Order: sequence, then C-alpha cells, then structure tokens
Amino acid sequence: MNLQDYILGIQLHLIKTHQKVLEMFDINPNTRNYRPKDQGWTISEILEHIALTSHFLLILIEKGTDKALKNVQNLSLTEEMEKEKFDLRKIDSIGIHKSFDWIRPEHMEPQGQKTDHEIKTELINQLHICLNQLQKLKGGEGLLYKTTMTVNGLGKLNVYEYILFLSKHAERHLYQIEENIKEYTEKNNL
Repeated sequence: MNLQDYILGIQLHLIKTHQKVLEMFDINPNTRNYRPKDQGWTISEILEHIALTSHFLLILIEKGTDKALKNVQNLSLTEEMEKEKFDLRKIDSIGIHKSFDWIRPEHMEPQGQKTDHEIKTELINQLHICLNQLQKLKGGEGLLYKTTMTVNGLGKLNVYEYILFLSKHAERHLYQIEENIKEYTEKNNL
C-alpha cells in the first residue's frame, strides 16, 4: 500500500462510518430511547458518547497535525515514508464491539444535556474536521508526529492512525446500536 491508498482508506472509513452513525438519528424515538436489559446505554446515549469521545480525540488530532506540519522542518519525511508500512490493521480491534475491555473516562459518558439535533450537527462537523486534517497532511506529514494511545495497548500512533482510531471508535458503537435495535425488536415482536 502507498500513502495515497492509506489516506484514501481512512477517508472512506470516516465517511462510511459517519454515514451509518448519522442514519441512527432517523430511527424512531421509541427504539432510540430504549434502555437494554443489561441497563446499558440507549442509542441516543451512544450517539452522544461517540460525539463526546470524538471531541476529545479531535483536540489531540488537531494538535498532532500542527506538530506534524512543524516537524517537516526538522525531520526527514522521505525517511519516515520509507520506514512506514502503511498498515492500519493494528487499529482494527478498536472497531469491534466487546473485543477487549474498555473503561472510558467519566468525562466521555453521556449527560443527556444536548438535543439529538445538536449531537448530529456536532458529528457532521467532526467528520469535516477529520477530512480537513487529512487534507492538510496529504503529503505524508502525519507520519512525523506520534502520540501514545493507551487503549488496548496500541502505543505510539501517528496522526493518520489517530484519525482512524476516532472512526473505528464510532464503528465499535454501531455494533452496540445494532444489539439495542435487535433487542428492542425482539421484545416488541416487531
């Protein structure tokens, strides 16, 4: 895989995942607000959690983008690109619901203080920000800055990997949403 395919793969994942997430706002309110038997989150709460988590990840992504662009002056982009394997599979587990235990920080738990419209708008804006960050880093610059990700022992991630992490996190919760829909449907014989 080369740099362009690597970036395109991340862009496509972002767009497809966010499209599916945004479709969840069209589910009828009874289904969206159903609390599963295990007392987990409702679909509305899951959507709010995705937006909250993405908000905090975007802070790191935007800082990482700025630092990566500054590092172009001090580091060899050519050397980094030669070393890079352009393999994003190490992040795949993030997108699989219940693939590992994940204890989220309290500030990423839904509070129910925003409307569905506000959350949907925030998710759309977050998608645009991610795509803009990828555009800023289209020449491979995102390889020049890494930040440690402790979740599932991932270790150092470059800016591109952080962006995909954000998208994989949303994907993970789509599985949770599907479980809620299935349980609601079975319970109500729909």
